[in-house]
Amino acid sequence: MKKFTIKKITLSILLLFISVITIYPFIWMIFSSFKMNKEIVLINQTFLPKVFSLENYLKAGKNFNFFRYFLNSLIISFSVTTIIVYTSTICGYVFSKYRFRGRKFLFSFVLSTMMIPWCVTIIPKYSLIDFLGWMDSYKALIIPLVFSGFGIFLMKQFIESIPDAIIDAAKIDGANEFVILHRLIFPMSRSGISSLAIFQFLWEWEDFLWPYLTINTSKKQLLPVGLKMFSGQYSTDYGSLFAATTISIVPVLVVYFIFQNQFITGLVSSAVKG
Repeated sequence: MKKFTIKKITLSILLLFISVITIYPFIWMIFSSFKMNKEIVLINQTFLPKVFSLENYLKAGKNFNFFRYFLNSLIISFSVTTIIVYTSTICGYVFSKYRFRGRKFLFSFVLSTMMIPWCVTIIPKYSLIDFLGWMDSYKALIIPLVFSGFGIFLMKQFIESIPDAIIDAAKIDGANEFVILHRLIFPMSRSGISSLAIFQFLWEWEDFLWPYLTINTSKKQLLPVGLKMFSGQYSTDYGSLFAATTISIVPVLVVYFIFQNQFITGLVSSAVKG
């Protein structure tokens, strides 16, 4: 018992140490967003600002079209995440509960898309978008992402845990496939949906290269590209850059806090099954 307690305390201290190292840059960035530029560039830095100021946040919205970029990213990220969650759940339901010829081959094909490096598909996707006339349009950011191999795989694994007897009972009661999917499968797959929503929103929110290649109009641009433009245009205004970056992490935290309970439940259930 004593040995177990010592191991537990040691592990807790180690995890606490790793956590501090991980979150320290973010905490430093948040406090720096309240510092004046002349204080940020000092050689002898202090963790807390000597004088708290909201000027950086005001300048971020005044000198830089930050809130427009922020809104663009928010709309695109939520749209893509919602679409992928919906299509992945439908495809996962079909692959896990339907039996048809070629099912294993099709699912293997879906898995193979996860093994192809994303950078390999950039040129073909870019050429196709240009051919369809979708350049400088949000179609280029949404339509190529309506299906996700990872999302389909993840949802298939979760939906397979739903007993077939429940679905059969719903069919006996007269429920059609639309009702079964929306009234039964979606509610019972909340853990998987939460996990997929967190991952997909994070990936979409941080995406830099694809918006940079396909969006040319400044007002249509997304936040990651906008922050890079901001850094280049106002290279000495570190305070405003820290302020803009601090605001940019808020949606990710909000999405995580909304889905965290279901996400943790899904991880625990997966561990128990394993």
